[in-house]
Amino acid sequence: MKKIIIGIHGLGNKPPKYLLEKWWSDAMKEGLENLGYKSQLPTFELVYWADILYEMPLDFWMKDINNSFYLDEPYVKTAGNKLIKPASYRKNLNTKIVEFFNKVFLNHDKTHKNKFISDFIIQKYFFELEVYYSEKNNEHSDFNFNAKKLIQKRLSSIINKYKGYEILLIAHSMGSIIAFDVLSNIHPSIKINTFITIGSPLGLPIVVSEIAKDKNRIDLKYRSIKSPACILNNWFNHADIMDKVAINHNLSDLYSVNDSGVKPIDSIVFNDYQVNAQANPHKSFGYLRTLEFSSVLRDFIIYNKDEIKTTKKDETNDASSNIKFKADKFSPNIKTA
Repeated sequence: MKKIIIGIHGLGNKPPKYLLEKWWSDAMKEGLENLGYKSQLPTFELVYWADILYEMPLDFWMKDINNSFYLDEPYVKTAGNKLIKPASYRKNLNTKIVEFFNKVFLNHDKTHKNKFISDFIIQKYFFELEVYYSEKNNEHSDFNFNAKKLIQKRLSSIINKYKGYEILLIAHSMGSIIAFDVLSNIHPSIKINTFITIGSPLGLPIVVSEIAKDKNRIDLKYRSIKSPACILNNWFNHADIMDKVAINHNLSDLYSVNDSGVKPIDSIVFNDYQVNAQANPHKSFGYLRTLEFSSVLRDFIIYNKDEIKTTKKDETNDASSNIKFKADKFSPNIKTA
């Protein structure tokens, strides 16, 4: 069966699609080379939606740093001067912050509590989320339906285009919200082999409560949200503990297993992206070349069977350590992007 890698980008304006798509591909190839694996990627297609919300893309050639279209974070290879990994206490700090946010913003059924506060936060700090969750029409669009439907249609169209392929879907940042919504409502005949979320806000109370508005998504038995039924083999969730967007990296505590036995497998990773001595632990390019991501990508490329299964959850170690190999298959037992 043919393989396809589909990516969907996250928050913020972006360079033109052709350039961002190339940079994602370059970052994935860099990660594979760091593993000692040199091979062509399967076909890769990026779902690009920044043009729905922004008048013009970021300009690679713009020299004026004060211009709103100045591109300050291009793809660059891993820097020679290695970043210092954050101290382990950060994980415990994140847990305490998340527990506090959950008490303030979530009821027991995952619905909104103190919605006026969360609405204020979204309006002030997350332009894209405000538009996505708004019922208003998008002023930049010629179509008479809202931005949320437009953005979702971009992804669903690409997934339908590759129906019958083995699909690896990579969703970064807000792209993981879009992907979750699309996968939760996709036609049952379409299957996703492997789903990878990187730098995902799916654990933020503001996002969880929006998802929980749809009661069909709630697993009453476990008081959690159902993982999309179309994911056949694995949902890997990768987060750097310094990434504020992914501050709650424990998605497995929030999302229950689907009928295929799939729920998030959380891994803390180290995003080494930096440019001009400025680090960004949320940057997509850094996530796409981590050891954990590259291990999953390599195994998707190598194995012929659509049976990528892991044995257990491991929040801190290389995702590849969770995988059992057989001869013929892979089997079970707020910076923007």
